[in-house]
Amino acid sequence: MSFDPLHEKGIALDDQVRNWSELNVAPYDRNEVDPYTRCRVIAMNGIEVESILFSHQFNRHTDVSEVKEVLAESRALEQQQQKVVNWLIPGDESTLEVTLGYEQVAVDLTAWLARSEPDPYLKQTYDFGLVEDFDHLYRYANLYELLEGRTAEGIVQQLTEVMPGRPTANEHRHPRDNIRRHLDAHTTDPRSRLHAITITAAEQQTMNFYMNIGNRYMEPLARSLYAEIAMVEEEHVTQYESMLDPAESWFEQLVQHEYNECYMYYSFAAQEPDRRIRDIWELHLAMEIGQLQAATELLKRYDGREPEEILPTALPEPVRFEPNKEYVRDILADQVDLTSLGTGYVMDSHRRFQERQAKVNAGGVPSEQVIDDHRQRFGTDYRLETEGPHPVERLRAESYARST
Repeated sequence: MSFDPLHEKGIALDDQVRNWSELNVAPYDRNEVDPYTRCRVIAMNGIEVESILFSHQFNRHTDVSEVKEVLAESRALEQQQQKVVNWLIPGDESTLEVTLGYEQVAVDLTAWLARSEPDPYLKQTYDFGLVEDFDHLYRYANLYELLEGRTAEGIVQQLTEVMPGRPTANEHRHPRDNIRRHLDAHTTDPRSRLHAITITAAEQQTMNFYMNIGNRYMEPLARSLYAEIAMVEEEHVTQYESMLDPAESWFEQLVQHEYNECYMYYSFAAQEPDRRIRDIWELHLAMEIGQLQAATELLKRYDGREPEEILPTALPEPVRFEPNKEYVRDILADQVDLTSLGTGYVMDSHRRFQERQAKVNAGGVPSEQVIDDHRQRFGTDYRLETEGPHPVERLRAESYARST
């Protein structure tokens, strides 16, 4: 059954304000939560944060009082929603456990978007980032067992495999090679636009998270690993945000952000097994419909456009968190050695790439050191290979140990 947020009633902005006790929601139980419920919470926090940051940027680029007022009102409501979503994460989940959740989001959300993406170039960009985030999950999983004595299977269960992707040491590119071609918002498939907003929000959240919590560890290895991977997240945000169409007006972008939030809450409400959290997704969906209506009024007044001119007639197929093991393995087998040159992708380890690698990896590589330390203590690296040996022979446990 199709769902069109433009023709739903929603909740008026004046009726969306909540009190402090309503914002301070009970967190999920870290020992009982479905891994993909955790993923949905993390993903929706990223979506809310992106909407808030976009609204702040819009506010800095307009001097129209009415626009500022509507932005401020909607943004305050988005801030309340963000508190509810982010406060679902319990305080007794360690930073590394939350990090493993972030990387499971990165793997399975990016894989789903890639599988669903109609534009070949954008799909290639998702695949390119996917094998890098997959490797980050592996590095953090090894650090997790080293520092906390527990395995990542307790977090990701057996929904997502844990093994090397494109080695993080090989992901450090010259910034000029992280720019991608942008889509044309007025001719592209609506799914591509929504996918691009979603992945930008998710990767931006991961970048910000690592920027702020990576220094909270006492252990030098943990601090250095977070620093290294945080720099790759900067690369990812650069590549994904460059896919967005810069020709869209501020009002078009505002409407697209609100529409995408409707899309994501609708998607997750349809899949969420936890009744209490599903109620939150459904409540926030109704709120986002009200915020979308406010945004479309600005679009009509200041851009002279109807929302139907830029939005699809119904939401696309819902986004789903589900296992992507076979897909990830296929991409690993084909693209583990891929790098980028300008806005394109090449197998050639070109001069600019080599020079960047030589500089950043000159003093040792934390992402390799964590594997070496794990092998020294436990005799091998930590992996969760539920579907058989690694599809790339040199990245199988014994071969990888000899080569690093």
